[in-house]
Amino acid sequence: MAEYLYQLKIPKARIAVLIGKKGEMKRQIESETNTGISVDSDEGDVSIKGGDGLSLYSAREVISAIGRGFNPNTARLLLKGDYVFEKIDISEHASTKSRFIRLKGRIIGAGGKCRRLIEELSGSYLTIYGKTIGIIGEPENVAIARKAIELLAKGSMHSTVYRWLEKRRKELKHKSMIY
Repeated sequence: MAEYLYQLKIPKARIAVLIGKKGEMKRQIESETNTGISVDSDEGDVSIKGGDGLSLYSAREVISAIGRGFNPNTARLLLKGDYVFEKIDISEHASTKSRFIRLKGRIIGAGGKCRRLIEELSGSYLTIYGKTIGIIGEPENVAIARKAIELLAKGSMHSTVYRWLEKRRKELKHKSMIY
């Protein structure tokens, strides 16, 4: 049987989170994805070996999500077939460093309120780490969260975005009752 290898880099500050206490998280991911994971703590390099491409992809997505700031248990939701992970580079929406800082602040909100509301109303999980925003959730929910973030990035008022999110949430609930 062929063995596949995938390599990625995660921030050094997130290595300990990936490994977990006494290597527990790393072992759990290896077990759940049927892969072998080796971590270079000095460089932040992660190598994943596995017998099939899907397992490798699943492990890579979980590790990438942990690297982007997600709690490992939230990142492991990606092992369910109906969850996806998406990254948005906020620096693409900001031409200057001060605009970038302001934009990041708008998305987080006072005391994290905006981020919490986007999570709650879209039914997805968000993390803001470095220059990226990570979103985990079901595909339709992730699309809603992404759109809300893009609206804020384009300068929409928070109240407008919240109303838009509430409308989408009602539509999703109505849709789920029909099926």
